[in-house]
Amino acid sequence: MTSRFRLKERVVSPIIEFIRDSRSVGIVLICVTVFSLIVSNTAWSGTYIAFWEKELKMPVPQLHLPHSILHIINDALMALFFLLVGLEIKRELLVGELNSIKKSLLPIIGAMGGMVVPALIYIAWCGNTPYSSGWGIPMATDIAFSLGILSLLGTRIPISVKIFLMALAIIDDLGGILTIAIFYAADIQWNYLLYAGIIMLVLTVMNLLKVKRYYLYFLLGLLLWYVVFNSGVHATIAGVLLAFTIPLHKIEELEHALHDPVNFIILPLFALANTAIVLPTDYGSIFTSAVHHGIAMGLVLGKPLGIYLFSMAAVHLKIASLPSGMKRPQLLGMGMIAGIGFTMSIFMATLAFDDAQTQLVAKVAIIGASTLAGIIGFVFLRASVKIKPL
Repeated sequence: MTSRFRLKERVVSPIIEFIRDSRSVGIVLICVTVFSLIVSNTAWSGTYIAFWEKELKMPVPQLHLPHSILHIINDALMALFFLLVGLEIKRELLVGELNSIKKSLLPIIGAMGGMVVPALIYIAWCGNTPYSSGWGIPMATDIAFSLGILSLLGTRIPISVKIFLMALAIIDDLGGILTIAIFYAADIQWNYLLYAGIIMLVLTVMNLLKVKRYYLYFLLGLLLWYVVFNSGVHATIAGVLLAFTIPLHKIEELEHALHDPVNFIILPLFALANTAIVLPTDYGSIFTSAVHHGIAMGLVLGKPLGIYLFSMAAVHLKIASLPSGMKRPQLLGMGMIAGIGFTMSIFMATLAFDDAQTQLVAKVAIIGASTLAGIIGFVFLRASVKIKPL
């Protein structure tokens, strides 16, 4: 046995086996998040946070592009994550678990409930206060972290639950982006949105005409990302839009190519950069704040209640039907995991509140509520399904 072969058996093979494990994404995300929060609250805090926020010198100053490592990750690299998720959603809508009108309507209706109920709960706490503008914060679902936690359950739950959560979270993010664009965004560039519409029209026509020069889709996709980024709308939506124009027979190949880079490079970088948060030393005033209560109750209680009640109402009214293999307890547990608002909620908080102290209260509430939602959802789903034999 050669030394090269022994090295592969001892080092490379276990790494490959770990990557192929469906739970590995969730494990990696949790580890890097804990690491980032710890480092952010040590003596290295200033250097660590400054690294992510460092202004970069752009090679072409005339082009308006992401100008820090944090923005490059959030606005550019995460567009690839949304491209991958969009490809999976399209495949499921056409040939998979969501390929009927009743099944595809359910995540739309569930997402509406998951946005409306948390917003109403927040308004109940803060509606008559100076903090009423934060109603959009508990509406959000962090798709990266929620799918990461769900992946820890491996094959214990049917694939339909994962697909449903992906579809719901995408719709939720679209709702969040619309909320930002309508209520929080101060400067929407409508000319860039018009350019985005024209590019989407060209991509759609290419799909209908079955254009096989696939590099054209990606060149136009880059242009689409650029105009969406400059429109004032969150640039990652370009990934979803591009995914819906990719020909069906090309989707599986693209999914395979994107899976490892997205899950083991982009998502961990996203988690590291977005959890570089300095936590307060005194939590007394935070835990008594109406902002804290509104956000925490909205995410932990409002999300699962809204998703479950709206979804079951649609099922009982025969407007929609549960995906194959999904049971009611799994729907409720998935709704709990959807309460992980995290980075999208934090982003909304920075738009909703101007003063740093209120933003800090909101961030602490989001981190605590998202952690609690993830733990409760994971434990509930694990207890509600039978473990498959190995």
